Amino acid sequence: MRPRHTPHTLPAFPVHAAAFLAPDRLVLGGGGGFSKTGVQNKIRLYSVDPEGSIDLKTEIQVEDAPTSMAADPQSNTVVCGINSSQEKILKGENENCRVFTLRDDAFQLDASRGTLPADEDDYQKVTALSPDRCLVAVAGCHHLSLLSFPDLNPLAPSIQLEEEIYDATFSNSNDTLVVATTHNLLVYSLNIPSSSPSPVSSEERAKALELSHTVDLPHNINRPCTFRSVRFHPHESDILYTVINTSSPRERGRKSPPRQGYISRWNPRTWTVERQKKVGDKALTAFDISLDGRFLGYGSSDLSIGMLDSKTLSPLCTILKAHDFPPTIVKFDPSTKLLVSGSADYSLRVVTIPIVVGGSSWTIIILLVALFIAFIAIALQSKQFG
Repeated sequence: MRPRHTPHTLPAFPVHAAAFLAPDRLVLGGGGGFSKTGVQNKIRLYSVDPEGSIDLKTEIQVEDAPTSMAADPQSNTVVCGINSSQEKILKGENENCRVFTLRDDAFQLDASRGTLPADEDDYQKVTALSPDRCLVAVAGCHHLSLLSFPDLNPLAPSIQLEEEIYDATFSNSNDTLVVATTHNLLVYSLNIPSSSPSPVSSEERAKALELSHTVDLPHNINRPCTFRSVRFHPHESDILYTVINTSSPRERGRKSPPRQGYISRWNPRTWTVERQKKVGDKALTAFDISLDGRFLGYGSSDLSIGMLDSKTLSPLCTILKAHDFPPTIVKFDPSTKLLVSGSADYSLRVVTIPIVVGGSSWTIIILLVALFIAFIAIALQSKQFG
């Protein structure tokens, strides 16, 4: 398919995080961090038109650049990672996890919680909400925390991991959390008492987040590689997707082979790969799945963005040179009518998804129905004039 896509320039606003509060309400987080370039750190609300136009509605300035984000449309709430000021970090204080509620088109801070060491080099790179919007998993480079949402009370002891954390996802049954680290998927069983929003004893807190499986990288990629992203299917608990990027050690005097990006579909019951697709000869930098589960969206370090059919992993569209820098985010809107991508190059691209997506299973069904109707019409016409 050739979807319509509209580029937008956001002056002095490198995009780092995004979430939809509604099909026409997009929240972006961006900024220059602690750098002295004069680029401010902000959270912005944009209205988004189905035709691809955007309009800035409101914004709030924050201490550091928002680095990851998730949204709860029902409560008009956004949870995101924002480090405290350098002055507070030097004092050993860092309220890195924040909850903002949008009231009368203005962002209001409702809760904050420190889950990371007071280190300006660490940041909240993962923010994942559970499907029932009662839990939020947040992680820095090596620290994982499970909190209640929206009050951000700790539900389990913080876990420190040796390998770097890249992503996390909750199952649609709210009983499993999968964390993607450099070389493993860590599968945690959630044991949260249903009678209370948080464990009522230290013993329950200790059991709230229990490691049940450790899944290694698949063996069918014959190169060193790392996990980059992980997502459960929104409606089917026996489907999980990962992004895997190959990595090659640099050797003096030899040109390193290109880093390739793969998207894999797993069966979480057996932890086997059922399908796998090489998306390109460059590493993938962003990933998302549509709320209806039909499409996978990705951004690549070759500056492109694209979509796959979630069942077959067949490519549906690719937009080359969507940005000047690698995409930092790709996000579907709740109605699966738009796909947006952003980058640190001060740009946003809005892709309008056609109602009938070429190459998808729906297209095949529609074509078969059309051919059947045409066949019946021809047969009736032949009988009438025969």
